[in-house]
Amino acid sequence: MDELKAPGKPFVISKRAVWEAYEKVKAKKGAPGVDAVSLKAFDKDLKNNLYKIWNRLSSGTYFPPPVRAVEIPKTGGGVRVLGVPTVGDRIAQTVAARVIEAEVEPIFHPDSYGYRPGRSPVDAAAVCRSRCWKNDWVIDLDIRKFFDTVPWDLLLKAVAAHTDKLWVLLYVERWLKAPLQLPDGTLQERDRGTPQGSAVSPVLANLFLHYAFDMWMARMFPAVRFERYVDDVVVHCVSERQARYVLAEITKRMTQVGLELHPEKTRIVYCQDDNRRGSYEHTEFVFLGYGFRRRSARSREGAMFLSFLPAISKQALKRISAEVRSWRLHHRTSLTEKDLADWINPIVRGWMNHYGAFYRSALYPLLERINAYLLRWVRRKYKRLRGSRKARTSWNNAVRKRPRAFAHWAWVTHAPTVW
Repeated sequence: MDELKAPGKPFVISKRAVWEAYEKVKAKKGAPGVDAVSLKAFDKDLKNNLYKIWNRLSSGTYFPPPVRAVEIPKTGGGVRVLGVPTVGDRIAQTVAARVIEAEVEPIFHPDSYGYRPGRSPVDAAAVCRSRCWKNDWVIDLDIRKFFDTVPWDLLLKAVAAHTDKLWVLLYVERWLKAPLQLPDGTLQERDRGTPQGSAVSPVLANLFLHYAFDMWMARMFPAVRFERYVDDVVVHCVSERQARYVLAEITKRMTQVGLELHPEKTRIVYCQDDNRRGSYEHTEFVFLGYGFRRRSARSREGAMFLSFLPAISKQALKRISAEVRSWRLHHRTSLTEKDLADWINPIVRGWMNHYGAFYRSALYPLLERINAYLLRWVRRKYKRLRGSRKARTSWNNAVRKRPRAFAHWAWVTHAPTVW
């Protein structure tokens, strides 16, 4: 596994790099691509499959298959098209992505958070919250169809500036040009963009926006702070006048690099709270699933006041509420309590860790709703507990004896009798 180069191979790619890329892909799981080969099926002939990837990458004969297009409904309406590569192609892309990341990670801007080691959406939202307290105005940027419109020439130029490995540039270009296979089986050729969902796209997107936005902002507006999570950007300004000027300049810059701001979704927002009053068109925005707006808060002395705070957004709450309904927990009477917990705990714990990081009480109604479904499950599964009083007694006993059985019981144990 340690050889760096086989005789006659033009490119130096180690077998260990392919193996480590495979381990990373396997850990993330993921759906099959156009060949319908799952990770489980890929593993049945693992040694041979990995050898083929290494051999073709090393010899310059690797050509990526089409990317399977999957339409994902967007929270605000419409669909987002994700590109799902085959398992083998994800491994090949990961080999290249790790090489690029090693070169560019040290030079990325400190306010770039997306898909970077040691950084998370919660980190970005926390910094955004702090800066909203210090600056009255925010520019909520929305780059229209960023992953579909990134110009290849500028992207490849950025990659070439950070690697002397010709195989990286060769395969990045091939991955960019790989067609999309639509649900009806037809192939859609592309002349720009990088498929959202591919293993190499996150680092390519960050690298492009590092030059298109981050470094440009640092050069043109060194005093203006921002948070960027790939193409999701919030810019902080001290006045409405400054916000309008900076937004006009950003609009011009996006045009220069082949991108466009969404005219309806990009807006200037006033961070209204107890000390910031007046009537303005926009006084809230959404960033990484958090709705930033004026909310009630309590001081250390116990006094209530209004602050500008993040909490789970209405759109995110609507989406995960629909997911909870789709579980139909109260009809899963063939499952045991442990079965239910093993199923929903990882999902609910993820919601709690992300959306509960700020103003977690906004999640309580959702967690109560899950408890309501579980209480209905108890009454359906056990005939002796059909009565509401007996079911309630059983519920209270379960919470007392097994307080960690369900992840959300750490925050909410109440179950509404009627839902």
